[in-house]
Amino acid sequence: MKKYLLAVQFDESAPRPAEAEVQEQLARTAGVTAEMRAAGSWVFVGGLLPSHATTVVRPGNGTPTMTDGPFAETKEQLGGFWVIQCDDLDQALSWAEKCALACGCPIEVRPFEDAQWN
Repeated sequence: MKKYLLAVQFDESAPRPAEAEVQEQLARTAGVTAEMRAAGSWVFVGGLLPSHATTVVRPGNGTPTMTDGPFAETKEQLGGFWVIQCDDLDQALSWAEKCALACGCPIEVRPFEDAQWN
């Protein structure tokens, strides 16, 4: 089976939804995650804090530097993700459709490399 990253693209410039809507989104995404587990596709899921909690480490000239905030200056940031295993891209896209509907955000689907990094 191939592994895929389903990345939630969160627009940090949009107003935050009401708390009731946030709780509904969390319930819907938990439902999709439960469905993934039951189907044997789930590997890992995680939500991320907003980009202001980010620290970026840059390689520099032999001495890494650290700065607060996101690397890219963009309104869309990674808001969370699922790592899943599927037979093929079509199956991963099917899960991505469910994820997009559940969380109300775009989902980027990206396959992992086949190389093993043990």
